[in-house]
Amino acid sequence: MDRVYVMNLVASFQLGHISRRQFFKRSTAALGSVALANSLLAACAAVPPNAPAPAAIVPTAASATAAPTLPAALPTPEAAPESDAEVMGEDVIYPDRDGEELTGYMAWPASAAASPVPGLIVIQEWWGLNEHIKDVTRRFAAQGYVALSPDLYHGAVATEPDEARKLVMALDMPEAVAEIGQAIDFLLSQENVTGEKAGIVGFCMGGRLVLASATTLETIAAAVPFYGSPLTPEESATVKAPVQGHYGAADGGISVESVKAMQDAMEAAGIVNEFYIYDAAPHAFFNDTAASYRPEAAAAAWTRTLAWFAAHLS
Repeated sequence: MDRVYVMNLVASFQLGHISRRQFFKRSTAALGSVALANSLLAACAAVPPNAPAPAAIVPTAASATAAPTLPAALPTPEAAPESDAEVMGEDVIYPDRDGEELTGYMAWPASAAASPVPGLIVIQEWWGLNEHIKDVTRRFAAQGYVALSPDLYHGAVATEPDEARKLVMALDMPEAVAEIGQAIDFLLSQENVTGEKAGIVGFCMGGRLVLASATTLETIAAAVPFYGSPLTPEESATVKAPVQGHYGAADGGISVESVKAMQDAMEAAGIVNEFYIYDAAPHAFFNDTAASYRPEAAAAAWTRTLAWFAAHLS
């Protein structure tokens, strides 16, 4: 380990010269360990942004995310490297099937103009299409996808749980699935998108909508729900695309047993699937703007998600 280089990384991160993801990528490479990089990141986060950079930080080893307890588990991978691809992004307006306007946020690698890439739909949490979801959309674009997040709340964004709960309760789920289908149609019509089907990933409420969409839409090539409420066994048997799911063992609202029942039903129906349970991870462990964020579980899930889409999207 080059201690001087690591110390300079710490100083650059605390001074705001590099992003959290850049810091994590570079410190993982320098330390040779995701666990050590996460310990260093946690130590940096505990220091006020304007405090002087420490003389030295020597992280201690942290336990890696425990291996999933469900079938089809792989060893916990290292964090996926961050792409240096130039990413473009903008709010978009597109017509629904009745000629009305729908909106969303789309991001894509600049290189896709010359060489089209697969399309990917990103579904919001119960908060709405906020800056976090837009950032996740850009992360997928940096990995070589044209990514579109449809605005299912039509402009509304919540910042408090009570607001989010009201928005979820007012959402017509079948209509939301229909809008997701229209978003896929719009995405696949873009000149920089290749293929006749798209991938879909979603978080929290979005994870449930990913699962619901996979039982209905023929234009989905691969689905990845993050902690979405599981389908019933009967619903699970109707899924039309390969599914990879990510769930936390400490999720107070979703039991491991219900996830296992969903997977068993998919297995019985011959549906290609992988499901992962992350020990000690709560609901919304991927959201790096929330207290529920668990860096190691998020990094493992991110790597697996990218591998899933790479395998099933052309």
